[in-house]
Amino acid sequence: MSTVGPTGLGSEIVTLINRLQDVFAAVGSSASQIDLPQICVLGSQSSGKSSVLENIVGRDFLPRGQGIVTRRPLVLQLIHREATSTSKSPKDSTDPNSNPDEWGEFLHLPGQKFYDFNKIRDEIVRDTEAKTGKNAGISPLPINLRIFSPKVLTLTLVDLPGLTKVPVGDQPKDIEKQIREMLMKYISKPACIILAVSPANVDLANSDGLKMAREVDPEGTRTIGVLTKIDLMDAGTDVVDILAGRIIPLRLGYVPVVNRGQRDIDSSKAISQALEAEREFFENHPSYKGKAQYCGTPFLTRKLNMILMHHIRATLPDIKARITSQLQKYNAELMQLGGPHAEANSGNIVLTVITEFTNEFRTVIDGNTNDLSLNELSGGARISFVFHELFNNGVKNIDPFDQVKDGDIRTILYNSSGSTPALFVGTAAFEVIVKQQIKRLEDPGLRCCQLVYDELIRILGQLLNKIQAFKRYPALRERFNAVVVSFFKNAMNPTTKLVSDMVAMQACYVNTTHPDFINGHKALSLVQDRLNANKPPPPANDPKSGKLAPGVINNNKDLDVEAKKEEASFFGSFFSSAKNGRPVKKATPGGTPASTMEAPPAVIKPQAALSERETMETEVIKLLIHSYFNIVKREMIDMVPKAITFTLVNHSKENLQRELLQELYKAEVLDDLLKESEYVVNRRKEVIGMVQALNKAEEIVAGV
Repeated sequence: MSTVGPTGLGSEIVTLINRLQDVFAAVGSSASQIDLPQICVLGSQSSGKSSVLENIVGRDFLPRGQGIVTRRPLVLQLIHREATSTSKSPKDSTDPNSNPDEWGEFLHLPGQKFYDFNKIRDEIVRDTEAKTGKNAGISPLPINLRIFSPKVLTLTLVDLPGLTKVPVGDQPKDIEKQIREMLMKYISKPACIILAVSPANVDLANSDGLKMAREVDPEGTRTIGVLTKIDLMDAGTDVVDILAGRIIPLRLGYVPVVNRGQRDIDSSKAISQALEAEREFFENHPSYKGKAQYCGTPFLTRKLNMILMHHIRATLPDIKARITSQLQKYNAELMQLGGPHAEANSGNIVLTVITEFTNEFRTVIDGNTNDLSLNELSGGARISFVFHELFNNGVKNIDPFDQVKDGDIRTILYNSSGSTPALFVGTAAFEVIVKQQIKRLEDPGLRCCQLVYDELIRILGQLLNKIQAFKRYPALRERFNAVVVSFFKNAMNPTTKLVSDMVAMQACYVNTTHPDFINGHKALSLVQDRLNANKPPPPANDPKSGKLAPGVINNNKDLDVEAKKEEASFFGSFFSSAKNGRPVKKATPGGTPASTMEAPPAVIKPQAALSERETMETEVIKLLIHSYFNIVKREMIDMVPKAITFTLVNHSKENLQRELLQELYKAEVLDDLLKESEYVVNRRKEVIGMVQALNKAEEIVAGV
């Protein structure tokens, strides 16, 4: 199998990704949506992950110990460099094996080189504890470490915390869940190559690393298996079936390795000796000696380098597209936050915001906006709905006779006639009742004013959320809201007064000459026709004599028949206790009849049903009220929306800008209004950092 040398294209393309990682790590990789190709090392605790990485680097530099040792992701960038002329060990190193051609650099300590790999281990521990404390907690914040050496191939690996099941000591109770969520965040990305480490002396079906890898990569297309502790397997057993893909197949296959044991680590056995021992083990083992060139750490390193190189090549076009897309997104957000140089003339900003707000306000009211909603009414359409649906139906549904009954009309008729009973239907009773009903129109009119006011406040809230400047300047937003609400409230005073006056105008003068009003004669005629239609037919002539039937002439007072009962008195319906229509005469103690004149009761109320005359008069009054009240309702339905539009809606459209300029465009308040929120200041710094990083990333990938 051919490989690309460490100084060839493979090295360059991996170095390119390393540079991109550094760029995004400097601003926080979580802020970017760029999914960079990387190899993530996955496995349970004590599966041999650390030993695999140290063998690949050829140096002993990772923390060791019991429990969770790797508590933060370690982004390990291996960079091949050619050896220089032989020189002495660096002065700042206490390691006798230190080499001037090998050193490490941490991203969080720029410019500082670690030639002593023991100090690299100490710095990993120190920085981990600085972020997570000493209670074995974990953190998703990665540590970025570069190692330059002539012994490594250019490669990027991410060492993840080992899978655990039971919290130990003072570890958090949900440590298993925390680790799992962190690992899933890394390995679920499509650009991630999973290096699943499993001990060979344990059944592969119980491998936590492989099990988790299959959750995100069920086809095994981006998972490579590493089998550790081959030398600890029982005699007569091997992993040939696993390597052949007959147990759990992986597209990228498996590589067996032999690491240093705990005794080797305790005795400080050099990794170079461990690698030599590994080579001898595979070359001499009966099961592996035929394929020894495909076993061991050197082959694993070359294979990882080749896999990563091809993977980067495949994903590079998508990386370029994502960088361009993200750059456009963050540049747009930066402009909304005021641009990279946010200092600007405060007066110009306030003028711009006032102009934008009032233009948007007029546009929303008039319905000329480009972003019209497809699902619901908005802006001016909602005001139209208030006028032509809510107010219209509210007025139409007012029944003038739901509160005034026929008996009440009868009483008003008598009362309005005064001391002289009316000869015809009383006009005063009609006016009294119709004015009472007209006044009922004031409530829906004022309610309509309030609903339109609520819609204007609704539009205000939408514009405050829509215009970006208000997010940047919370004080300006707050003051803007106060000024506009105050303006609307002030405009409501003349609006409600005008609507109330319109109702009062209708009530103070009843125009009985209105062309649509039914006059009294016509109403009387209609009522008589209606009542006559309900009467029995008139008596016919006697067929023998040809004369009218007895009792018809002179209103039942003809002389040739017995007179019928006399009609009830004019106020007969007010005396239900009367007999034959007359009050009962009471006898005096001496037996002589009492006087027919008695003092009227303290309260006189009708006691009987309406008489024929009262029924006719009541029906005439009802017909007149119904006719005139409908005229008034039509006029109010037409005029109230016009009044509200004139004094509130159009007044706001025409005068709101002037009001805002008077209240906000003042030199003494401009600086206070344009104080940016802490969120905006911090967010702008983040966005500027991302734009700079993305610009640099675009430069890096532009020449590829």
